[in-house]
Amino acid sequence: MNKKILTSLVTLGLLSQLSASEMTHEKHSDFYIVAKTLTIAGDKVDHGHGITLDGDRGYGVGLDFGYRLGNGFSIEYDFSYAKNSLSEDDGHGHIEEADAIYYTNALDIVYTYHITHTFGVFAKLGYSYEKEEIDDLHIESEENGAVVAGGIEYSLNNHYTLLAEYEHADIEGPRGDSVFLGVMYNF
Repeated sequence: MNKKILTSLVTLGLLSQLSASEMTHEKHSDFYIVAKTLTIAGDKVDHGHGITLDGDRGYGVGLDFGYRLGNGFSIEYDFSYAKNSLSEDDGHGHIEEADAIYYTNALDIVYTYHITHTFGVFAKLGYSYEKEEIDDLHIESEENGAVVAGGIEYSLNNHYTLLAEYEHADIEGPRGDSVFLGVMYNF
């Protein structure tokens, strides 16, 4: 009886290793795309002349287009659209409410470390360009700066991977930092 149980466990272990080996060695393209939803934290910013903009939490969507360079490195182009509500304080007690829209583009270098064949952690470093539109306050601005991010990924199979990411950009604005949840498709 014990030999049958031991043989069964060894067989199951070998089959799971074979399955994992097949999953990680299947040839696929180095290109991938990530569709993601995001939440932005909002931030309080001095907009000059005593005017303060205070952004609330907001939401949006994004797409990443990536290419794997090898040895865990990738290059990505990222685009996101986000929206939040904010208030403008003119410093004299007059507060005006408005909605803001953010269009963000970034070019990143990504390093991914696979802890197991299904689970990995990653870090991003890049350059970001952001356009901010606040129609009710007649504000339109364009900013750029460095972006850093980190996250985790979990492979469902050879083509689909779930990921979560936290991102910070040194662009000053009422958008704030971002948290992304997404699905990667590996071509």
